[in-house]
Amino acid sequence: MDEKVLTRHFGVEGLFRIDVYRGQGGYRAVETALKRMTPAAVLDEVKRASLRGRGGAGFPAGVKWGFVPQNVPKPRYLCVNADEGEPGTFKDRYLMNHNPHLLLEGTIIASYAVGIHAAFIYVRGEYEAVALRLEGAIAEAYRNGYLGKNILGTGFDLDVAVHRGAGAYICGEETALLESLEGKRGHPRLKPPFPASVGLFQCPTVINNVETLSNIPFIVQNGAGWFLKRGLPKDGGTRIFGVSGMVKKPGIYELPLGTKLRTIIFDHAGGMKEGKQLKAVIPGGMSAPILTADEIDLPMDFDSLAGAGSMLGSAAVIVIDRETSILDVLKAVAKFYSHESCGQCTPCRIGTAWINKIVKRLARGEGEQDDIDAIVRLATNIKGKTLCPLGDAAALPILSICQKFRRELEGYLPHA
Repeated sequence: MDEKVLTRHFGVEGLFRIDVYRGQGGYRAVETALKRMTPAAVLDEVKRASLRGRGGAGFPAGVKWGFVPQNVPKPRYLCVNADEGEPGTFKDRYLMNHNPHLLLEGTIIASYAVGIHAAFIYVRGEYEAVALRLEGAIAEAYRNGYLGKNILGTGFDLDVAVHRGAGAYICGEETALLESLEGKRGHPRLKPPFPASVGLFQCPTVINNVETLSNIPFIVQNGAGWFLKRGLPKDGGTRIFGVSGMVKKPGIYELPLGTKLRTIIFDHAGGMKEGKQLKAVIPGGMSAPILTADEIDLPMDFDSLAGAGSMLGSAAVIVIDRETSILDVLKAVAKFYSHESCGQCTPCRIGTAWINKIVKRLARGEGEQDDIDAIVRLATNIKGKTLCPLGDAAALPILSICQKFRRELEGYLPHA
C-alpha cells in the first residue's frame, strides 16, 4: 500500500496550477462534500477519522469544529495557521509551495462543514514566494467557481484572503494570530473565552494548521475508515516529518503515525552524516523536550512521545551528533526564546532574558558555580505561568537539556 497521501503528487510538474491539480483528482472532494453531503455529515466524517491537529497541540480537528456555536447571529470565520515559526519546521512551506490548491480545497470543505463564509490564510512574513503562490491559486479558484458566490451552483459562498505576518514567532499561537489579523500587536489573549466562541472580531472562529486542513479532502473522498488505516486508532492518517541536522538526507518524509524515530533517522533520512555518532534528537521542533540517543525507539505519535516526557509538536526532527556541544544547543534555544518572547507575561519576559544571559556567560567561559541550577530555577518559574504556550515552549526544552546533559554542562563551570 502506498502510504503517501499529502505528498504523493509532489513530483508532478506544475501541480500548483489548477488545471494540473484537477488532472490529479483535485477538487473532486469539494464536489462530493457540497453536492452530496450535509455539513453535519462532513463534520461527522472528520470526527470519525480521528484527525488530530498537525500544528503542535494535537487536538482533534472534528471536535474543535463542533465547538463552534451555530445559533448565534454573528458571522463565523476560519483562520489557517500558516505562520510556521517553530525552529526546525518547514513542512507547511512545502505543502503550500507544491500544492496550494490542496490547502484551498480543505479550507472550502472545512468552511462548508462549520457554516463559514470568510477564511484567512495567515502566512509567515518571511514566506514571500509562498504567499505569492497562494494568492495565485486563490485567483485561479475564483475564476473556476471554487471560491466566491454560489460555489458549483450549490448556494454556498466563501471568500478566502491571504494575510502576511510580520515575522513574530508568537503569532503562531492562535490567539496572538487573531490579534495580529485584527491589526493589533501579536499578544496572546486570556482564555477562556476560547476562539471557537469568541475569536476573530469577537466572532466564533476555527483555527487550523495547513497540514491539518490539507488532509480534509482525502477524508471526504475516501472515508474515515480509509484514513484511519494509514495511522493509529486514535490518531488517523500519515504525518509529514521534517528531518534536519546531521543526517545524510535531510528533508520531509510522509510516514504513518507511530513510525519509530530510529526508522525515520536511519532508514528514511539515511543515517548520520559523515559517519558521526548520534547524541540527541529534538523530535517535534525546538519547543519539544530533547531525547537522548538511547530513547529513539519511540513511536512518533502524540501519546507515545508525551508518555516519554517529550512531544510530537510540529514533527520537526532535529538530529544532533556527538561532536556538537550541548551548550551550543542550549545557547540556540535560550537565544531564540529570549528574542521571541512577546513581553506580555513577566515570568517569560524576565526569565528567558536571564537564562539567555547566563548561557552566554557559560559560553564565554565565565560561568559561575551555580549557573546550571539558576537556569533550572528560572525555567521552572516560567513553566505553566504564562498566558500562552510560549512559556512552556521555552521552559521544557531548557529543563530537559539541563536534566539529561547536566554532566556535560558542568564541564563548562569553574572548578574549585
